Amino acid sequence: MTTTTRTARTGIRGLRDLRERSGPGRLRRPGPRYLRRPGLRRPGLRSPRRLRGDDRGQTSVEFLGMTPFIILIMLVLWECALIGYTFSLAGNAADVGARKGSGAEYGADAACRAGALKDLPDAWSGAARVSCTRGSDLYEAKVTLKVPVLVPGLFDLDIDIDGEAGSALED
Repeated sequence: MTTTTRTARTGIRGLRDLRERSGPGRLRRPGPRYLRRPGLRRPGLRSPRRLRGDDRGQTSVEFLGMTPFIILIMLVLWECALIGYTFSLAGNAADVGARKGSGAEYGADAACRAGALKDLPDAWSGAARVSCTRGSDLYEAKVTLKVPVLVPGLFDLDIDIDGEAGSALED
Protein backbone atom coordinates (compact mmCIF):
# COMPACT_ATOMS: atom_id res chain seq x y z
CA MET A 1 0.00 0.00 0.00
CA THR A 2 1.34 3.42 -0.87
CA THR A 3 0.61 6.74 0.69
CA THR A 4 -0.17 9.79 -1.28
CA THR A 5 0.31 13.36 -0.28
CA ARG A 6 -1.30 16.37 -1.82
CA THR A 7 0.36 19.76 -1.97
CA ALA A 8 -0.79 22.88 -3.73
CA ARG A 9 2.33 23.09 -5.84
CA THR A 10 2.81 19.52 -7.06
CA GLY A 11 -0.64 17.92 -6.96
CA ILE A 12 -0.98 14.24 -5.99
CA ARG A 13 2.29 12.37 -5.82
CA GLY A 14 2.89 8.96 -4.43
CA LEU A 15 5.28 6.05 -4.82
CA ARG A 16 3.30 4.50 -7.66
CA ASP A 17 3.17 7.82 -9.51
CA LEU A 18 6.96 8.23 -9.24
CA ARG A 19 7.59 4.69 -10.58
CA GLU A 20 5.35 5.19 -13.57
CA ARG A 21 7.08 8.38 -14.62
CA SER A 22 10.67 7.29 -14.09
CA GLY A 23 10.52 3.83 -15.58
CA PRO A 24 11.02 0.41 -14.00
CA GLY A 25 13.45 0.04 -11.11
CA ARG A 26 14.33 3.70 -10.89
CA LEU A 27 12.82 6.49 -8.84
CA ARG A 28 13.29 10.06 -9.77
CA ARG A 29 11.62 13.21 -8.64
CA PRO A 30 10.03 15.08 -11.45
CA GLY A 31 10.94 18.76 -11.60
CA PRO A 32 8.83 21.57 -13.00
CA ARG A 33 7.50 20.98 -16.50
CA TYR A 34 9.59 23.66 -18.17
CA LEU A 35 12.77 21.98 -16.92
CA ARG A 36 11.71 18.38 -17.68
CA ARG A 37 11.34 18.77 -21.40
CA PRO A 38 14.55 19.67 -23.18
CA GLY A 39 14.27 22.79 -25.29
CA LEU A 40 11.53 24.37 -23.19
CA ARG A 41 12.63 27.07 -20.79
CA ARG A 42 10.70 29.58 -18.84
CA PRO A 43 11.12 33.00 -20.45
CA GLY A 44 13.55 35.27 -18.64
CA LEU A 45 15.00 32.45 -16.53
CA ARG A 46 18.72 32.77 -15.93
CA SER A 47 21.07 30.70 -13.91
CA PRO A 48 21.78 31.97 -10.40
CA ARG A 49 25.45 32.48 -11.26
CA ARG A 50 24.60 34.70 -14.22
CA LEU A 51 22.14 36.72 -12.16
CA ARG A 52 24.74 37.33 -9.49
CA GLY A 53 27.38 38.31 -12.04
CA ASP A 54 25.22 40.83 -13.90
CA ASP A 55 25.03 43.38 -11.09
CA ARG A 56 28.35 42.66 -9.51
CA GLY A 57 29.83 45.85 -8.05
CA GLN A 58 26.59 47.80 -8.41
CA THR A 59 26.58 48.80 -4.76
CA SER A 60 30.13 50.10 -5.01
CA VAL A 61 29.28 52.21 -8.05
CA GLU A 62 26.18 53.65 -6.38
CA PHE A 63 28.11 54.46 -3.21
CA LEU A 64 30.87 56.11 -5.23
CA GLY A 65 28.28 58.25 -7.01
CA MET A 66 26.63 59.30 -3.74
CA THR A 67 29.88 60.06 -1.88
CA PRO A 68 30.08 63.76 -2.90
CA PHE A 69 26.50 64.32 -1.74
CA ILE A 70 27.17 62.56 1.56
CA ILE A 71 30.25 64.72 2.16
CA LEU A 72 28.32 67.90 1.28
CA ILE A 73 25.52 67.00 3.69
CA MET A 74 28.08 66.33 6.44
CA LEU A 75 29.68 69.75 5.84
CA VAL A 76 26.31 71.51 5.99
CA LEU A 77 25.40 69.71 9.22
CA TRP A 78 28.76 70.58 10.75
CA GLU A 79 28.27 74.25 9.79
CA CYS A 80 24.85 74.17 11.47
CA ALA A 81 26.55 72.82 14.60
CA LEU A 82 29.04 75.70 14.46
CA ILE A 83 26.15 78.19 14.27
CA GLY A 84 24.55 76.65 17.35
CA TYR A 85 27.86 76.64 19.22
CA THR A 86 28.34 80.32 18.35
CA PHE A 87 24.97 81.13 19.96
CA SER A 88 26.11 79.35 23.12
CA LEU A 89 29.50 81.09 23.18
CA ALA A 90 28.01 84.56 22.62
CA GLY A 91 25.53 84.18 25.47
CA ASN A 92 28.15 82.81 27.85
CA ALA A 93 30.73 85.51 26.97
CA ALA A 94 28.14 88.27 27.51
CA ASP A 95 27.15 86.77 30.86
CA VAL A 96 30.76 86.52 32.08
CA GLY A 97 31.54 90.04 30.84
CA ALA A 98 28.50 91.52 32.62
CA ARG A 99 29.41 89.79 35.89
CA LYS A 100 33.06 90.92 35.72
CA GLY A 101 32.01 94.50 34.88
CA SER A 102 29.43 94.74 37.67
CA GLY A 103 31.88 93.51 40.31
CA ALA A 104 34.86 95.63 39.31
CA GLU A 105 35.78 98.59 41.52
CA TYR A 106 37.92 100.35 38.92
CA GLY A 107 38.04 99.91 35.15
CA ALA A 108 34.70 98.20 34.77
CA ASP A 109 34.77 98.41 30.96
CA ALA A 110 38.22 96.79 30.76
CA ALA A 111 37.17 94.05 33.19
CA CYS A 112 33.99 93.45 31.19
CA ARG A 113 35.91 93.18 27.90
CA ALA A 114 38.62 90.92 29.38
CA GLY A 115 36.02 88.66 31.00
CA ALA A 116 34.02 88.35 27.79
CA LEU A 117 37.06 87.46 25.65
CA LYS A 118 38.75 85.24 28.24
CA ASP A 119 37.16 81.86 27.41
CA LEU A 120 36.44 82.37 23.70
CA PRO A 121 38.26 79.99 21.32
CA ASP A 122 40.64 81.55 18.79
CA ALA A 123 38.28 81.12 15.84
CA TRP A 124 35.69 83.33 17.55
CA SER A 125 37.79 85.78 19.58
CA GLY A 126 39.51 87.38 16.57
CA ALA A 127 36.36 89.05 15.21
CA ALA A 128 34.49 89.45 18.52
CA ARG A 129 33.00 92.83 19.36
CA VAL A 130 32.24 93.58 23.01
CA SER A 131 30.28 96.61 24.25
CA CYS A 132 29.74 97.23 27.93
CA THR A 133 27.35 99.84 29.40
CA ARG A 134 26.48 100.86 32.92
CA GLY A 135 22.79 101.42 33.59
CA SER A 136 21.03 102.61 36.71
CA ASP A 137 20.67 99.17 38.32
CA LEU A 138 22.34 96.83 35.81
CA TYR A 139 25.69 96.48 34.14
CA GLU A 140 25.00 95.24 30.60
CA ALA A 141 27.29 93.51 28.13
CA LYS A 142 26.68 92.79 24.47
CA VAL A 143 28.97 90.40 22.57
CA THR A 144 28.80 89.99 18.79
CA LEU A 145 30.52 86.94 17.28
CA LYS A 146 31.03 86.00 13.64
CA VAL A 147 30.32 82.38 12.75
CA PRO A 148 33.52 80.71 11.48
CA VAL A 149 33.36 78.79 8.23
CA LEU A 150 34.49 75.16 8.22
CA VAL A 151 35.82 75.31 4.64
CA PRO A 152 36.73 78.95 3.89
CA GLY A 153 36.90 78.64 0.09
CA LEU A 154 33.66 76.70 -0.29
CA PHE A 155 31.17 79.29 0.95
CA ASP A 156 31.19 82.30 3.24
CA LEU A 157 28.64 82.84 5.96
CA ASP A 158 28.36 86.48 6.86
CA ILE A 159 26.32 85.84 9.98
CA ASP A 160 26.80 87.74 13.23
CA ILE A 161 25.40 86.27 16.43
CA ASP A 162 24.59 88.60 19.33
CA GLY A 163 24.64 87.67 22.98
CA GLU A 164 23.31 90.05 25.61
CA ALA A 165 23.42 89.79 29.38
CA GLY A 166 22.98 91.98 32.43
CA SER A 167 24.15 91.74 36.00
CA ALA A 168 23.04 93.69 39.06
CA LEU A 169 25.48 96.36 40.14
CA GLU A 170 27.33 95.60 43.33
CA ASP A 171 27.99 98.29 45.89
